[in-house]
Amino acid sequence: MQRFRLTRHQSASNKTPRQINLSLVFNLVRTRQPVSRAELSRLSGLQRSTVSLIVEELISGGWIIEGEVGRLPRGRRPTFLQVNDKRAVLALDIHPAQTTLGIVDLGGRVISQSLVPLPDDSKLAMNAIIKAVRRMVDTHPERALDGIGICVPGRADLDQQKLIFAPNLHWPVLAVKQRIERATGLRVEMDNVANACALSEVWFGESDGMHDLVVVNVAEGIGTGIFANGQLLRGEAGMAGEFGHVQMEEGGPACACGNHGCWEVTASNRAALRYYEQQGGSRLAAFDTLLHLAQIGEEHAVAAIQTMARRLGRGLRMIASGLAPSEIVIVGDITTVWQLVSPVIEEEMRRNAFHSGPRLRPAFEGSLARLRSAVALVMNDRAL
Repeated sequence: MQRFRLTRHQSASNKTPRQINLSLVFNLVRTRQPVSRAELSRLSGLQRSTVSLIVEELISGGWIIEGEVGRLPRGRRPTFLQVNDKRAVLALDIHPAQTTLGIVDLGGRVISQSLVPLPDDSKLAMNAIIKAVRRMVDTHPERALDGIGICVPGRADLDQQKLIFAPNLHWPVLAVKQRIERATGLRVEMDNVANACALSEVWFGESDGMHDLVVVNVAEGIGTGIFANGQLLRGEAGMAGEFGHVQMEEGGPACACGNHGCWEVTASNRAALRYYEQQGGSRLAAFDTLLHLAQIGEEHAVAAIQTMARRLGRGLRMIASGLAPSEIVIVGDITTVWQLVSPVIEEEMRRNAFHSGPRLRPAFEGSLARLRSAVALVMNDRAL
């Protein structure tokens, strides 16, 4: 099968015009499907002959397929195009206590997902993941898997295959890459979850890839992925973006990194659970439960979520002032109550701002964004 490659040394800013047009047409098909060639020409501004050549290239590469034939009062009947939903990626979203697996097609649609609780013993955790991966592959023989994408809550040196910084993860997660490759025969790509989500924003066309953006992943901890000057910013040893471990409150709660008062211990999911108890609520095991209580208007839950939102906005003010991105994108379960938290986050982020600041928005299907980002990880080396 033909591949359209964007190497690790290329960036969105130095793509050739052909690659840019391929990406444009593919994303128009993805977002407008089913869509005709004539409509693609109108939407893209490209000549019909150019669109036809690109469409044939995408079809021959297996990226898109022809579907139904439309009806018009007169003239040639159009053939509608859609993304080839038989091609997919197996996604792993690894958390300290659980891993979510999913089959995600090239359009970003989550076909299937399952949750795998992870035991404390690292060997047992590894075996549980391998078993779940094999089961997921075996139960979807109808899908042509392009590879496996793994999102991890930590920073790794991808060249040295060494985990550099993962204070919330206490087992050798990088070893899972080789184990899964041997177990499935599929290519496996692994990266920090926030970096993967930043790539996803560009891959799926939610951002144009030409403007700087920062993705903030809010989960047990807080991580950020920075996309600047058309490429992912990794920094020395892959450590760029660790804003979650900037101290926000001197003498604050202890953080897994060894410091106190880090941003993530004041604004993460676990921080919200702590605020709920401090407000007089009972001890909750899961952030999802807190979100549900907030959605139905339970007083202590709403107060806890809003406290989390204020602390989140305070850290975003630091990012907005220091990096001045065009937009900041929030990933995580917190986006399911975006109407409740966004005014609080915005107010705090823009407090005493020197300029209008970045656009703030949730990721599309923010609670599933980490699974969708696996497509970007796997397809980036063979991207349009």
